Amino acid sequence: MQPDLQSLVIIVALAALAPILADVPRRFRVAIVVVEIVLGIVVGPDVLDWVQTDPFIDAFANIGLAALFFLAGSEIELQLIRGRPMRLATTGWLLSLLIGVAAAVVLDATEVIQDPEVVAIALATTALGVLVPILRDEGLMGTPFGTMVMAAGSVGEVGPIILISVFLTATKSSLTAAVLLAAFVIVAVGLAVAAPHIHIRTVERLIRDTMEASGQLAVRICLLLLVGLVFLAVELDLELVLGAFSAGVIYAVATKDAPGAAILKTKLDAIAFGFLVPVFFIRSGLTFDLDGLLNSSAALAQLPIFVALFLLARGLPAILEARHLGRDAILPLGFLTASTLPLVVTIAESGVRDGQLGSATAAALVGAAMLTVLVFPAVAFALMGRRQPRSDPSEDPEPEAL
Repeated sequence: MQPDLQSLVIIVALAALAPILADVPRRFRVAIVVVEIVLGIVVGPDVLDWVQTDPFIDAFANIGLAALFFLAGSEIELQLIRGRPMRLATTGWLLSLLIGVAAAVVLDATEVIQDPEVVAIALATTALGVLVPILRDEGLMGTPFGTMVMAAGSVGEVGPIILISVFLTATKSSLTAAVLLAAFVIVAVGLAVAAPHIHIRTVERLIRDTMEASGQLAVRICLLLLVGLVFLAVELDLELVLGAFSAGVIYAVATKDAPGAAILKTKLDAIAFGFLVPVFFIRSGLTFDLDGLLNSSAALAQLPIFVALFLLARGLPAILEARHLGRDAILPLGFLTASTLPLVVTIAESGVRDGQLGSATAAALVGAAMLTVLVFPAVAFALMGRRQPRSDPSEDPEPEAL
């Protein structure tokens, strides 16, 4: 089948247009991923009908999804969030999951939805990959507040990824999925432990020599790690995002404090955010069922319900998570951790593909997630008024392991 190069050209043009449009509203920060999805909707079959998806574009989008979660995994700094931040974040996420399950059961019992498992997992997610650049832009990385957001966001991505792999794969039982997941985790942890201790002089020399040359060995090794773990995850019938996220964590562990790590990170960011990730989000807009959402009164009614439930499920635990930061930090932390999108898109697409989620409900879920990313961070920083939290949650009396 001949690839639709015209559609790819339009998608790449939209990717170039997205940062410009995101920068237009000076007083209201718009997450670029929202702009990309909206542009995909506009040129998609339900509006202008300029672009249709095909296997060629879908393949690019899947690579973009893998790149997104690779970079999300690479942002997790275990030494920074270990101890109290991780304990609080884990407890908060478990509370989120309980709230999500309870809400999904109620919605299912009242026939608002017919897919409680999918919705429950979606409600327990946080968009770490979206929040990291926002925290950087606001100068909050490394602060007590930023550390707590990173911890909550990390657990809010890792937990749902594991649940997706175990419970949302229609081709196998949950027990089989759990066994395969355990096998994958053993391999991933083994690589993470071994990676910092592998020193091959010839390879290290070539990495230095090719960092600014055509060889780009460091970049190629990172891509091999990403593709290899994605392949392993898919072969074990687990989710692609699990392999990608694990590869990102291993990359972060292996390159911590390594010479040239900052340069390598810049190169990987350029590949992912400059090309691959925008293709995924624009394709998500192309497949967004706008007609199903607008033509369904039930789906339209679900949209504000989902927005409220995202805030309830992920925002309410901030009362626990921010207790050492002061009361001023509770609402901002709650709104930031309730900001979600990439995993919700993945969960919705997986649910529709496997027949576990209706197209209109998926559109309402993704639409609500888009609103959280569009509105919640702006509300959080407005509430903060640039006030810094008072204490560092990583200051434990005694160091504790994860």
